[in-house]
Amino acid sequence: MGAALIVAAWAGICSIDDMATQMIRRPLLIATVVGLIMGDLTTGLMIGATLEVMWMGIGNVGAYSAPDMITGTAIGTALGISSGGVATAVALAVPTSLLAQQLLVLYRSGIIALNPIAKRMAEEGDFDKLFRINYLPMVIVFLIRAVPTFLAIFLGAAVIDQVVNALPEVVVNGLNAAGKIIPAVGIGLLMQMMIKKAELWAFLICGFALAVYLGLSVLAITLISLPMAILYDMAAQAKEASKAAAAAAPGPDNTEEGGYDL
Repeated sequence: MGAALIVAAWAGICSIDDMATQMIRRPLLIATVVGLIMGDLTTGLMIGATLEVMWMGIGNVGAYSAPDMITGTAIGTALGISSGGVATAVALAVPTSLLAQQLLVLYRSGIIALNPIAKRMAEEGDFDKLFRINYLPMVIVFLIRAVPTFLAIFLGAAVIDQVVNALPEVVVNGLNAAGKIIPAVGIGLLMQMMIKKAELWAFLICGFALAVYLGLSVLAITLISLPMAILYDMAAQAKEASKAAAAAAPGPDNTEEGGYDL
């Protein structure tokens, strides 16, 4: 019960961070801390790395609420360490993140009721109450992640094992297939956001060639790509500086007839 409470509290803290600085809400860090709490740091790191790749490109866009990777990571890591490792963690993280997603949709829909109250306080200049009103959504969002996490872990690995064993084989195979496909989708979404310029695809092709045809490790490719990235950044900055200098220099459009500056 003690571990369940600590993991639930950690999920709640990450939940508050999710609506604030967003520095510790990523699966890699969440799972690592859960692994420390559960006494298996190695498995926690493995699960965190797998879930990080899975959800690397996921985020809230507009009114869309993404699957809750905080709850999914906390529950999946804790139960994965207790009953099966990475495969079990992934199989449990996906459905729990989808269920928690629905709770977050209800929360974000209901919390809108505080907007007119906060607006009235701002108009009245009562900023002390305006600041204090933020504690209510913080408590709610803490409980939304902490309570389901505690209940799922407190039920124990045996109960989860029974549920997993009761699943049809076709469902288990589907979850395993999804666990292998989703990382590729996450990387694809990340690449779509990062590789927007045509010239950046040259670096992607270069990295692919180094990994596939030369068989270099990730560290070796990183050491090779680092100076290339620095040189590219220096060239890009020099190009921008030359454009700015050309725009600032006097020309035909900046002088009157006769060659005198305005």
